[in-house]
Formats: sequence, C-alpha cells, structure tokens
Amino acid sequence: MSGIDITALALGWIAAYGSPMVAGMLFLGGLGVPVPATLIVIASGAFMRQNLLDLYSTPVFGYIGTIIGDATLYSIGYFASARIEARFGETAAWKSARELFTRRGGIAIFLTRWLLTAVALPTTLIAGSSGYRFRKFFMFVMLGELTWVLIYGGLGYAFGSQWELISDFISNFSGFILGALALGVGIYLLVRFGKKPVKPA
Repeated sequence: MSGIDITALALGWIAAYGSPMVAGMLFLGGLGVPVPATLIVIASGAFMRQNLLDLYSTPVFGYIGTIIGDATLYSIGYFASARIEARFGETAAWKSARELFTRRGGIAIFLTRWLLTAVALPTTLIAGSSGYRFRKFFMFVMLGELTWVLIYGGLGYAFGSQWELISDFISNFSGFILGALALGVGIYLLVRFGKKPVKPA
C-alpha cells in the first residue's frame, strides 16, 4: 500500500471515528509505526476549524495517545537494552554516543518530538536502552509533544482548507533541517577524526 493510500485511509478513519481515532493513530506514530503523524495533527486542526472534530477533546486525545506511544517505545528500548549493550556496548562509537546523549539527551528528546521528527524513533530507543531516567524522558516528551500538537494543530486550524499546502511546506522544511543536521555532524566528525596523526609504518 502506497504512502498516499495510507494517508487517505488514516484521514478517512479520523473523519469517521473522530477524536479516539486521532489518539490511536498518534499512539501508533509514537510507537514507531510509519503513519503520517504530523500530517494527521495538521489535518486534525483543520477538521476542528471545519467542525468535523471536537475542538476540545481532539487535542487532548491526540496528546495522550502520542505520549503513551513514546513511553511504550521507551520501554521496548529499555527491555532490549541487554541485547543492544551486548552487541554495541564495548565499541568506542556507542560509548561516545551514550555519553553525548547523557549530557544532551533532554534537548535531543525535546527537538525530535516536534522539529526533527524523522529521528524520534532511534532517539527514543537510545533513551530506553541507555538507561536514561524515565522521569526525565517523560518530562521532555510531554513538553515536546505539547509543542508539536500546539504548533502543527494550530497551523492546521489557522489555515483551514489550505492545510495540505502547510503540510507539504513543513515536510520539506523538516527534511532540510535534518539534512543540515546530518551535514553538520559529518563535518564535525571529519574535523575531529581527520586531525589524528598518522602513525609511521
């Protein structure tokens, strides 16, 4: 089934079943299932503007659904930590990544909830498998997902029937941000490790 079919199916179910379906879809998105979660939030805002969804229950249901999905995915990472550590735990790259996440984990969790959503899945799994405290994780998740719901749902509500254009713009913008981030990390690694002296043979 193509991405367009999945999107049409999801929106059709939301129109038919209302706020509980929004919660279910965003729960699956938080769990890592490839549903168009950001588009659903934008569309839900537009549907509220058109009185197709309830103005009060929809954002609450959607918010609860997505944070439960995040918490469930964290738990999967947590209970799979032994297997992940056994495979990657002794490598220098994993130790460096774990240390960096410990120092900057909160920012990573917060930003990947609403801005860098394409890397939310691995970020959540790293949080769980690295032993990052659930209380801190959940706090940043709540803040990030609230930002996500308010910004994108608000845009959908504000632009109403033009929500599809807003969704396309945000998708392209997110891809640009992620690409710029990947380029920055690549340059950082090149500069850091490219300066190592070459040992004589």
